[in-house]
Amino acid sequence: MSPLDEHELDRLRVDLESDRVERKESAANTSKLRRNICALANDLPGHGQPGVVFIGVEDNGGCADIAIDDQLLTKLAGMKDDGTIMPIPSFVVQKHILSGCEVAAIVVEPSQSPPVRYRGRVWVRVGPTVRLATREEEQRLAGRRRAGERPFDQRPAKGATVEQLDLDYFESHYLPQAVAQEVLADNLRSPDQQLRSLRLLVEDVPTWGALLGLGRDPQGWIPGAYVQFLRIDGVEITDPIRSQRVLTGRIEDVLRQLDELLKLNISVRTEVATVSRERRSPDYPVAALQQLARNAAMHRSYEGTNAPVQVYWYSDRVEIRSPGGLYGRVTPENFGRGAVDHRNPLVAEIMYHLGFAQRFGLGIPLARRELRQNGNPDPRFDFGPTHVVVTVEAAP
Repeated sequence: MSPLDEHELDRLRVDLESDRVERKESAANTSKLRRNICALANDLPGHGQPGVVFIGVEDNGGCADIAIDDQLLTKLAGMKDDGTIMPIPSFVVQKHILSGCEVAAIVVEPSQSPPVRYRGRVWVRVGPTVRLATREEEQRLAGRRRAGERPFDQRPAKGATVEQLDLDYFESHYLPQAVAQEVLADNLRSPDQQLRSLRLLVEDVPTWGALLGLGRDPQGWIPGAYVQFLRIDGVEITDPIRSQRVLTGRIEDVLRQLDELLKLNISVRTEVATVSRERRSPDYPVAALQQLARNAAMHRSYEGTNAPVQVYWYSDRVEIRSPGGLYGRVTPENFGRGAVDHRNPLVAEIMYHLGFAQRFGLGIPLARRELRQNGNPDPRFDFGPTHVVVTVEAAP
C-alpha cells in the first residue's frame, strides 16, 4: 500500500479542494463511511493515489476534538471484511495527531478490480460529492481492469464463451443477490453488461470465477473444482471405505451437497442428564464442519492443480484437505486470528452473495467456538507449501 506520511496527511486534512479526502466529525454513520470507502476505492477521476477518510475532522478541516481509542479503530478496520463492500477494498486505519488534532485516518487504495460496490451499488466521488455511478461511469471503471493484473479467478478463461454460462441461473438467482433491486430496476442492462460489471466477463470471455460460479460444466474447464468425500470405517486411509461421493457442479451445488452429507454423517449420542431429561450430544457440530469446508473451497488453489478438496471422515476424526498453501499475508501464526487475504477474491464474492460467507475472516474462529461448545478438542492445522489440512477430532 502506498504510504502517506503525517506531513502529507496533514496537508490533505486542510486541503478543501482535494477530491481525495472526506472529513467526518465522528464515526456514528458507518453507512456513509462505507460509501466513501467504496467511492475512493473506485477512484473515478483516475488519480492512482490513495484517498483518505478522516474521522475527527470538521468539514472546514478543523479539529472535532473527539477521542480516538482502540475500540473505534477496531470498529473502522472491521468494515473491510464484513462483506458489505465488494470486492474487498484495500485500506488501513491509523491514529494520528496532526497539528495537535487527534484523528483516525482510513487510507484507501484505488482498486485494481473496479467497479467496487457497497451493498450492490457502485459509489463514486465527483468533486466534493459522493453519489451513485452512472452506467457510463461504471463502464469506464470496468474498462480500467487489465487481465494481466488480475488473480486467476478474474482472468478470462481462454476458449470459453458466454454459452458456457447458465444465464437463467445468473439472472434469476445470482444477480438479484449481487446487485441492489432498485439498481436492477433502473439500469435495464443486457446480461453481458451485467456480467462485465460483476467481473464475470472480460471482453466477451467468461472469467474462471464465472465458470466456477455460473458454469454449465465447471469441472470440464477446471477439473479439480470438486469435493471428494470418503467415509472410512476405521482410523487409517487403508481401512474399508463405507461410502464415497464426488460432489460436482457450480460452487453452490457443491457446497449444498456437502452440507447435506455433513448432516447425514453426524452421529448423535443420547445421554440421560436427569430422570426426566435427556441430552443429545453430536460427535461434531455441523456448523463447525461447514465453516471449515467452506473455508477450504474459498481459499484453495484452482490454478495449476487437478486436486479436489478432500473431506475424509474417519471413525475418530474428520480431515479436510485444501489444495494450495497459505496465501498472501496469512501465516501459520496469524491464521484464523483475523488476518484475511484472498487467493480467489471473485470466488469469495460469489460465495458471499450466495450466503456461504457472512463475514470474511470469521470462519475459523466460528468453527473453533462451535467445537469448544460441543466439547471437541481444538482443530489441528497442517500447513504445507501445496496444502492446508485441518483435523477435527470427535467429541469424547
